[in-house]
Parts: sequence; structure tokens; C-alpha cells
Amino acid sequence: MSTVLIALAIAILAVSVWALANRPEQEPPWPPRIQGFSFSPLHEGQSPLEKIYPDESDIESDLALLEGKTHAIRTYTVEDKLFRIPEMAKKYHLNVAFGVWIDGNHERNRKDMQIFLETAARSTNIVRAVVGNEAILRGELTPEELAVYLDEARAALDVPVSTAEPWHVWVKYHELAEHVDYIAVHMLPYWEGVHIDRAVDFVVEKIDLLKELFPGKPIIIAEVGWPSNGRTRQSAVASPANQAVFLRRFLDRAQQENYIYYIMEAFDQPWKRDTEGAVGAYWGVYDVARQEKFPFTRPIVPIPNWTRLAGLSVFIALITFAVLLIDSHSLSDRGRGFLAVLVFAAASGAVWVVYDYIHQYLTVGTVIVGLVMISGMIGVIVVLLTEAHEWAEARWIIRLRRSFRPVTLDDDQLPMVSIHVPAYNEPPEMVIDTLNALATLDYPRFEVLVVDNNTRDSGVWKPVAEHCHSLGARFRFFHVNPLAGFKAGALNFALSRTNAAAQIIAVIDSDYQVAPNWLRDLVPQFKEPKVGIVQAPQDYRDGELNAFKSMCYAEYRGFFFIGMVTRNERNAIIQHGTMTLIRRSVLESIDGWSEWSITEDAELGLRIFEHGYEAAYIPRSYGRGLMPDTFADYKKQRYRWAYGAVQILRRHAKFLSGSKKSQLRNGQRYHFIAGWLPWLADGANLFFNVAALLWSLAMIIDPLHIDPPLVIFSILPLALFTFKIGKVVYLYRTRVNATLAQTVAAAAAGLALSHTIANAVLAGFVTRDKPFYRTPKMAKTGKLSLLTQSLMVSLEEIFLLAAMLSAATTIGLLQKMDTLDMNLWVIVLVVQALPYAATLLVALVSGFPWMRGRFLHWRPQQQETIKTVANSEG
Repeated sequence: MSTVLIALAIAILAVSVWALANRPEQEPPWPPRIQGFSFSPLHEGQSPLEKIYPDESDIESDLALLEGKTHAIRTYTVEDKLFRIPEMAKKYHLNVAFGVWIDGNHERNRKDMQIFLETAARSTNIVRAVVGNEAILRGELTPEELAVYLDEARAALDVPVSTAEPWHVWVKYHELAEHVDYIAVHMLPYWEGVHIDRAVDFVVEKIDLLKELFPGKPIIIAEVGWPSNGRTRQSAVASPANQAVFLRRFLDRAQQENYIYYIMEAFDQPWKRDTEGAVGAYWGVYDVARQEKFPFTRPIVPIPNWTRLAGLSVFIALITFAVLLIDSHSLSDRGRGFLAVLVFAAASGAVWVVYDYIHQYLTVGTVIVGLVMISGMIGVIVVLLTEAHEWAEARWIIRLRRSFRPVTLDDDQLPMVSIHVPAYNEPPEMVIDTLNALATLDYPRFEVLVVDNNTRDSGVWKPVAEHCHSLGARFRFFHVNPLAGFKAGALNFALSRTNAAAQIIAVIDSDYQVAPNWLRDLVPQFKEPKVGIVQAPQDYRDGELNAFKSMCYAEYRGFFFIGMVTRNERNAIIQHGTMTLIRRSVLESIDGWSEWSITEDAELGLRIFEHGYEAAYIPRSYGRGLMPDTFADYKKQRYRWAYGAVQILRRHAKFLSGSKKSQLRNGQRYHFIAGWLPWLADGANLFFNVAALLWSLAMIIDPLHIDPPLVIFSILPLALFTFKIGKVVYLYRTRVNATLAQTVAAAAAGLALSHTIANAVLAGFVTRDKPFYRTPKMAKTGKLSLLTQSLMVSLEEIFLLAAMLSAATTIGLLQKMDTLDMNLWVIVLVVQALPYAATLLVALVSGFPWMRGRFLHWRPQQQETIKTVANSEG
């Protein structure tokens, strides 16, 4: 019942936000007839840039539409049939401010001037002439060059002559006023980043300024308007509502001030995207289909049909919320509320983005880009919600449903355990220490099988063989060369040599030193017949060796004491091939370890779940091994894990999707897909970064035609990154009891692996047989220094870091940073560079093994708190 109330409350809140954002605003009504419209009669698919012009019927229909709505129109060019507009406008009782386009092509200017002057001389409804439109602003003519054309027109015509420029051009070039009969000024506060609430006052201020500067000249506002769509410039937001607000307020003020003006413009002109950017298409009062874009007299609502969109977003949110709460009955109301807020916010945002995007003028290119971006948006939301789900279940669980409960058995009830230790080319002294720890186990019946596969140097494996012999009959050593199947092959070999009496198979890596009570504490869990796996976390004993290993240690802990704990709630842990116990009968019934997989441990665990068995996870350390010695090895280890995850997803896709029958439950399917989803997202993010660099390069090369991506598509990756960092900080601090320094170290180490994971994921989808890579322990560094090695294996990341920061810097220097989307895009480039910066940082730290990280060391009380937290009620 509480879930229903939470969903209802958040739904009401979401609808209220929609309603609040779409409150009707009463503005002054549009007058029955305005002074004038800027008039370009080009329709969809027509463009002067491509020399595709409207025919006379198109022009006639547009003029007919404006009849009775305006006193006059303003034209811009005499090309093609457009010089006939004055003659045609007379039929509809429209006066004309007749214009001619002037630019740097003086030969064409001369031809057009002749047509312009001839037409203006014979047309009785031309009330003023406009020679050139923003020619000085564009830098195509100097004031002196333009003055020649103005003087010619003034000498030939009986009507007032001027040229049209923004107010600041008139202020800068006072001398231009000597060659005109009136000041034709463009007042477009949007381009100057003025907030909608100040826009009309801004126009009045600038008109007053021009009146002071040119007291003898009439001021005509040759263009005044606001776009209905486009990029936000500083405080200026382009939207249909803001267009309506500005124009209705301006028209009311213009009547009070007795302005002569031409509203920019009558009809949307999609072709202007090629000269003014996307916003250029949206200045019309009527859209390209000649429909009113906003109400002229009724209250203004930003999204008129917002109730439908709100209803759709609530519907999507409720379905998503219900899916997230499947098998989540132990989640507290606070956790449900946390998820509900995120789900409803994401659904509302997604619906608004799609609505806003499809209300643009779409081309094949923008449709393709839109589909890609919307698909990316959905992907980001899915990843964000899965991260939120883990956050909620790690923090706000009422009680652990599958918490570890000790089971005690007498010695005569304890089954025999066969411990398998695979080894390949390992330092003999390390393996001997591992065997010595096993020899001290407090357990009545066990054997140890050491399988050294494919080690060629007898000086490496023979000392281990001799030590096994010295430990007694419980310890058996096998040296097999050749042996196929990598680690899985060695484990299958051991299984085939296991004592017939052994009922439990235990696996540890050759660097692990186990606690004496490991088997005695955990083997009794198999008393429950459905238990197929008992798993303890990996832990490490060399975390204080240097700063690099301290960072790695901090990064590893999040998985074992956050992710594995939440996965265990649905019997969906990732089995890892050390500190694991497996029921022998189960292992043999499913044909042992898969030699095709380079993460044979995780694959085996999934197969065991598919056969309906349970796993027990104990978030307590019973053995400690060694971490990778170098950054190169750290990256290779994570590459293998990520590549293996994709192998498993591909091989088990039908079971995970439910299209092939198994005993997997929905919660298990969810965790195996959602758990690896962040890695898949890293793969997709690499495509995003490459696309971002290409897009940025296009912006640098062709800034006039290539805008930054829409604001929402910049906000999404920023939101996901911020959310993930917030999650790491919060959960590490509250659930792992990490210090702030340890938390930052874990985040940096994790980010440093992002590109490695991305490469592994992409390779996993296009290849099948990447070789198994053993993580060396206690290995020599070779001829190259550790620093050189670390930097060499990070060259791709260093290159991408330089490319991202260079793109951000170049855009910041070359572009006007006066739009929200431009500023956000630069921030996106910097944020997307952070994982590559983390790689460089960790590479440098790894390169100095003498560097200590005492402030990163885990104190004994922190370790104890981890155990307590992992087994406590939320």
C-alpha cells in the first residue's frame, strides 16, 4: 500500500511541476492590424542559396493571408520573381518597404540595383526603400562602399532611402547617417542574450539612444522579433511562449511609443538554418505551413497540450517504477521514494525532449542525428536508473533477506573438501606461502591439488612440487605441459584427479593465504541441499605496499562490499574464482569449467544459477592475495574481466532474456544484465567521445553551420557522471566506511579503467577468442622503468585526454561563449576527459612504487565496520 501512495504522491508532484511550468500568462492582445511584417515568401524546400524560389501563386497566397492583418511588408531582394512583390501586394492593400540585397559581389549588385530602382520608380505602394541588409555587420561592405549605393538610390527615388543594420552598427558608424533619409534599425534582443522580461525595455532604451544620436532622422524598426526555437543565448531562451510574450508586449509598447516597425518575420524560413544556424528557421509568426504559432489574444501557455505529455510521462514512469520494484519488498519507503523521484523526473525529461525535438523542422540529417541522440538518451537513463536501483538497495534495505547465518556441524558431519590451486609460471616462494597457509587449516578432511600448467622453467615449478611432497599425502602436485583451456583447463584437470570421497570443491588462486577457519566456517552452508556455491570476497594483503596498490585496494572493495551484497539479495552474485566453494555433484552435472571463457568463474556461477541452485555470500575476508604489481597488469586484468563478461552475455543471451528455458529468476536476470550494464555503457561512451571530437572539430571548422548539441543532450552525460560520482562517494562513505581520501582514490582508480573496459567490451562483440591473460604477481619489471611502462600502456588515453582538452580550449577561444549549449558543451568535453586524466594520474602513481599512501591505508576498525555494515539491517 505504501508503494501505491508513494507513486501517487510523486505522480501528483510530477503533474504539478508540469502545471507550474505551463501556467497561463495573460499578455496584451495582438492588435487587429500591425504596422508591418518582414516578408520572405519562401516555402518548405525552397532556398535562395540553391536558387529555388516560390512561384507567383505561392507569393499570392502569402500576401492574401496577410491582407487585413498588417499595413505593410518589408522585402529583402529582387531575385527571380520577388521584384514583383510590390505590384502583387497592391492587390491586397499592402504597402511595401522595398529592399535590395547588397553584398561583396559588386557585379551582381549593379544588376540588382537596376531592377530595384526601376521597380521602385513605377510602384505607387512602395513607401520606403532599404538598400542592403546587415552588409556592414557581415563585413561584406565598408560604410564608404555602401554609401555609394545609398547615394545612388536617394538620387533616383522619391521615397525615403536607408540601409538596415543593428543598433550598435549605427552607433559605431555615425557617418552612415549622412547617406540615409531615416535610420532603419534591427532590434533583436535575443541575439544579445537579453532575458525575455527585459527585452522590450531593451528595445526602448536603444531606440531612445538612436533618437539622441540622430535627432534629425526618423527611426524605423526594420526588424524586431524573437525566435520560437533554437539555442539559449545567455539569458535569452528561444521558445514559442517567449516569442509570443515578447511580440505581444512589444506591440503594446510600440503603440504607446508610436513606433514604425516590421515584425521579424511573417513566416518561418527553414532555409536560414544554413546562414544563421538552427535558430534562423524559427522567427516567423506563422510556421512554414502558414499556421499561427501562438495565440494572439488568449493566455499564453508554454506547451498548450502539456496535460497529454504529463499523462504520458506519468504512464511511462509508473511502468518503469513497477519494473524497478519487482522483488524489492525489503526496500524501505525512503528507498522507494528515492527511486520514484528519479523515475518520474527521467520520464518527464525524456517526454519533453522528444516532444521538443520533433517540433523542429526535420531533415534526413536531423532525423538521423535525433534518433541517435534519443537512443543515447534512453541508454543514459537506463544506466542511471540501474545505478540508482543499486544505490537504493545498498542504502535503504529494511533487512537483508539472505544474510549469512552461521551453521555448525560436528567434525564427523563435515564433508571432505578438495582444494584446487591452479598455477602458471608463478614465483615458487609465493606458492609455497599459499600452501603453508593451507596446511594450517582447521578442518578434519581435505586435500590440496596443485596443477601447474604449461610452465616451462623447471626452476619455477619443481620447488613447489618438492614442497608439496614435504607437506604430506594431503598435498598432490601435477605439472602438465601442454594443457589446453588455460585456467579452466587446469581446474578441469584437477577435477578429474579429485578424491572420490570429496563432496566440495574449493578454489583459490596461487597467491592467496587463507585463514585457518575458512572451511570450518563456510563448508557447513552446504547442509542446505539447494546451495551450489559458497563464496567469500577476494581480499588483498599488499594494499599498503605503495600508493598505487592502495588506490587499487580501495577500488576493489566497492564491488565486494556493495555490489555483491545487493546481488546476493536475489541470489545473483558473480562467482569469482578464488575463495569459492562449489558442490562437486553440481560442478560435474554441468560438465565442469568452460574452457571457452576467459572468465570461467563468473560463467560457471551463471550456469549453476540456470540449473536452479542457490549461492551463499559471506561478506567477510577469509583469505588475502596479491594485487597487480603494475598499472599495465591492472588494466589487463580488468580487460579480461570485461571481455569475459561480454562473452558470457553473448553465450547466455537466450537464458538471460528468457527466450530459452532455464531456472533463472527475474531478479537474477536483472542483476546479470544490469550489473554489466555500466561496462557496456563504457563501450558506448567511447563512441560518444569519438563523435564528440568529430562534432567539435566540425564546430571549429564551420562555426556558422555547426552548432553545439542541444542542451538536453549535454545535460544527460553530465547528470549521469555527477550521479555516479555522488553514488560512489555516498556509498563508500556510508556502507564501506571509507575516508574521503580512500573514496577519491577508489573513484580515480575506477575511472582510470574506463577506456580499457570500453575497448574490451567492443572487442567482445566482434571477436570470440581473446586469449586468457594471467595477472603476474611479484614479477620483475623488465628493461623499461615502471613509469615508462605505465605511460606506454596509457598512450590511447593520453591522446584522447589531449584531444578532448584541446577541443574544449579551442572552442572556448574561437567561439562566442554566450549560449548555454556552447558553455555546456565545453563542460561536457572537460568532464568526458576526466577518465583519461584519471588514467594518466594512476599511471604516474604506478610509475613510482616507492610512493607511499599512508592516508589511504585501511585501519582495523574500518575493516570491522565493513563486516558489521554488510550484515546489519538498513
